[in-house]
Amino acid sequence: MSSIPQTSTVPDDRDVEVIVVGAGQAGVAMSEHLTRAGLRHLVLERGRIAERWRSERWDSLVANGPAWHDRFPGMEFSDVAPDEFATKDQVAEYMRAYAEKFAAPVRCGVEVHSVRRIAGEPGFLLDTSDGVYRARYVVAATGAFQTPVIPPVLPADADVVQVHSSGYRRPDLLPAGATLVVGAGSSGVQIAAELQRSGRQVYLSVGPHDRPPRRYRGRDFVWWLGVLDKWDAATPPRGADHVTIAVSGADGGHTVDFRSLAAAGVTLVGRTNAYRDGIVQFGDDLARNIAAGDANYLDLLDEADAYAERIGLDLPEEPDARQFGPDPDEMRHPLRTLDLREAGVTSVVWATGFASDYRWLPDGAVDDDGRPAHRRGVSAEPGIYYLGLPWQSRRGSSFIWGVWHDAKHVSDHIAVQRMYADYRPTDETAFTPSFDSEIAR
Repeated sequence: MSSIPQTSTVPDDRDVEVIVVGAGQAGVAMSEHLTRAGLRHLVLERGRIAERWRSERWDSLVANGPAWHDRFPGMEFSDVAPDEFATKDQVAEYMRAYAEKFAAPVRCGVEVHSVRRIAGEPGFLLDTSDGVYRARYVVAATGAFQTPVIPPVLPADADVVQVHSSGYRRPDLLPAGATLVVGAGSSGVQIAAELQRSGRQVYLSVGPHDRPPRRYRGRDFVWWLGVLDKWDAATPPRGADHVTIAVSGADGGHTVDFRSLAAAGVTLVGRTNAYRDGIVQFGDDLARNIAAGDANYLDLLDEADAYAERIGLDLPEEPDARQFGPDPDEMRHPLRTLDLREAGVTSVVWATGFASDYRWLPDGAVDDDGRPAHRRGVSAEPGIYYLGLPWQSRRGSSFIWGVWHDAKHVSDHIAVQRMYADYRPTDETAFTPSFDSEIAR
């Protein structure tokens, strides 16, 4: 990391009120609100606008919500029908077009290395690949999905190709043979299904998850979460920061059904726990995890039915939605170990999520565990803000529409702070109420 000069003098085109780091959905939304508020700002992006959608997702990925819902309020998708699911490239193009719509001041190809408070002055200096920038306020809009997490289960020299879901592209780029997919959220389920359809033997490691219906009684699950007021929930279920959700927009959208995956030929196993001498060890929790997902699924159906009856919604009933197929044999007799060589497994796809890395921010912006120290995106370190975090203010915060509303709150907070910073008394000799005078009133 290069050092930042102690002087705060930088060229005018690099000296602004606000610098937003990242030009994904969070950065684009932030820029729109800052523009509306008249706050001079720059958005610094190390790649292109929506780069992670472009180059860090598999080829067939689509959004998990329909286009009428997963968008910004100010613009619809021009090339996706409202009830369809945008491809990753369509989402990326949407973000680019949206930024162009209000002339967002985005500088691509600029990576931020560190942010340091200026000693004795308000604001921060940012050390970047393009030199030094200065800003009064800094918004970290890099989101929570920054660093791929691969649990230290298989050693690097294990005789298989290991790839994180962010590095997976399509089946033919993996070596021939069977594949173990670890993780049963949206990414793991969709990748496992795609690999199975390509003719591979697939083993899918299923951990704890929520499993909502894709659609129920003619409405998408995002609609049900809206009318049931679940998007505005402010506390994660079970106190977790992030709960794996098994839902898919692939192939027009469908409810994830692990029993159907098993019937199609995918071998289900429990949580991946350990590895030794070429053998992977799984937990005996497969049946419990699927049962808990079923319970989550049925709970939402119950709430939807109760809501429809309470307000008299004339929606078609769907009794078959409560019917499950037969349990696969591996739920009754779980596979506890897998000899990778014997099973012909040549690759492992880790759909195990991401970690955040905010070491580039100044002291005080993160807690002792390296997590963002904030309240609704307002950092404990004055002048630093966050955007795009799961559950930043509500359940919907990490969705495209949700981050837009969080960006409005952050922008408003910055505008208020600027008002206080710009305040100067009109008369320096003006009376200042004392404690005693306040009591006298």
